[in-house]
Amino acid sequence: MKQESHVVTISRFLIEEERKFPDATGAFTNLLSDIALAAKVIGREVNKAGLVDIFGAVGEENVHGEDQQKLDVFANQVMYRALDHTGLVACLASEESEEFIRIPDKFPAGDYVVIYDPLDGSSNIDVNVSIGTIFSIHRKRTTGERGTLEDCLQPGSEQVAAGYVLYGSSTMLVYTAGTGVHGFTLDPSIGEFILSHPNMRMPEPPKKVYSVNEAYFTRWSRGQQRLVSHLKNEGGFGSRYIGSMVADIHRTLLQGGLFMYPSEVAKPEGKLRLLYEAAPMAFILEQAGGRASTGTQEVRDIVPTSLHQRVPIYAGSREFVDMAEEMLAQDA
Repeated sequence: MKQESHVVTISRFLIEEERKFPDATGAFTNLLSDIALAAKVIGREVNKAGLVDIFGAVGEENVHGEDQQKLDVFANQVMYRALDHTGLVACLASEESEEFIRIPDKFPAGDYVVIYDPLDGSSNIDVNVSIGTIFSIHRKRTTGERGTLEDCLQPGSEQVAAGYVLYGSSTMLVYTAGTGVHGFTLDPSIGEFILSHPNMRMPEPPKKVYSVNEAYFTRWSRGQQRLVSHLKNEGGFGSRYIGSMVADIHRTLLQGGLFMYPSEVAKPEGKLRLLYEAAPMAFILEQAGGRASTGTQEVRDIVPTSLHQRVPIYAGSREFVDMAEEMLAQDA
């Protein structure tokens, strides 16, 4: 007799996880459910972007001097409106906003801080390359009723949860709350995220693949140049680079490998944002058995000094990140 398939929605999964903690109030479960709802709304708009007037730039720059895409603005608003009124959040911080975002006085505030990049890889929107949303959750640590900048400037080691949503051939939500990494694929026929990748672990042995934008080769330090030359010449590595961090990290999580966004000689601070991109991805990869480093220290150990602080990053299979650190140290 054929066994009945066991379908686990993200709502059911979160409730079952919550039962493992007798003191849980349900607030964290509700918060992740709200983020999942926001992801559905953003994913719907991404999937029909070619059919409506949602492509292209809005004619304004964000805080980083980058052209804002229409979908950037839309995704930012969706995340904010999904979270501002719930009574679960003390404050928010968005990669698209210069300052941290206060919860309006007309709404109650909660105990969580949500930091997010509403649409990572948005420069790829017009060419239909996979993009994503990244989120990080902390507990408020100040004693006031509402959150402050201090609550946002916490090291990645203090994260309660982190995750990303990949808008690709399918929409997939991957998250960790410190007890493993779990992936959910959106079934559009029922409008639900279904558990498709429980307890995700980076493969051993990992696939020998590196991911970096080699167009910047001449801008790198000698150590970084030597590292990439070694990988492809002596190391037997192949190269795969999408140019969307969520997509590149997702592939690295599933197959193993080494994702790099190194600093440049003229820009030693790096390119990716610590709070919105590097720290949450580091938490996810570490929970799956990998590592994330700046080349000299663990990404999750960095205490941020500003909302939009940048860092270089080497992330993926532990042995490959270790190797990168060793080779970079020779240039120190």
